[in-house]
Amino acid sequence: MLTIGICGASGCGKTTLAEELAKRIKGCAVLLNQDAYYRDHPHLTFAEREKLNYDEPGIFEHDLFYEDIRSLIAGQPIRRKAYDFANHRRADTDIMIEPADALIVEGIHVFYDSRVRDLLDFKIYIRVDPDICLLRRVQRDILERERSVEGVAAQYLNTVKPMFERWIRNYIDYADLIVAGGGKNQRIVDILAFYINHGMGNPPKEMPI
Repeated sequence: MLTIGICGASGCGKTTLAEELAKRIKGCAVLLNQDAYYRDHPHLTFAEREKLNYDEPGIFEHDLFYEDIRSLIAGQPIRRKAYDFANHRRADTDIMIEPADALIVEGIHVFYDSRVRDLLDFKIYIRVDPDICLLRRVQRDILERERSVEGVAAQYLNTVKPMFERWIRNYIDYADLIVAGGGKNQRIVDILAFYINHGMGNPPKEMPI
């Protein structure tokens, strides 16, 4: 199984790139979103859950994420994890994910755990201007996650930006490839798919859009 990790700031286009790449890889590819592995906090009220820092590494179940990746690599199916962003609660499903020819994992802290990094054959970091990431995040959180503009702005200033500066920006050092500009450019998807499908090794270190 080929394993690919995609990391970068919130709103940089990780999911978009992962989904497009999954369509272009020869054979069957499955996608794991790290966002589905947020820790659950059923003992907290909604107001208390809202105040949690959802951008720091410890908010994720890294052990479970690692074990699920390892299970798929070993040829064992896993249950699909999910997260309810409107209520800040885990919403795991009974849907089974079967092993495939390729596994793509994406998230802001995908490169945090050295155990996960060691399982990845190819690591991609998406580098995007922070202002663009903020605009994308505002649009996504309002339309898809039922958040208010005020809430998104407060979260960005209190947790998103500080955690990017402390952690996420430094994950670029682990990357085999840096994609500059975002994950929506079809040309980048074409190039990545070509290298992967033809077994040509790693493409150039940095790909501008």
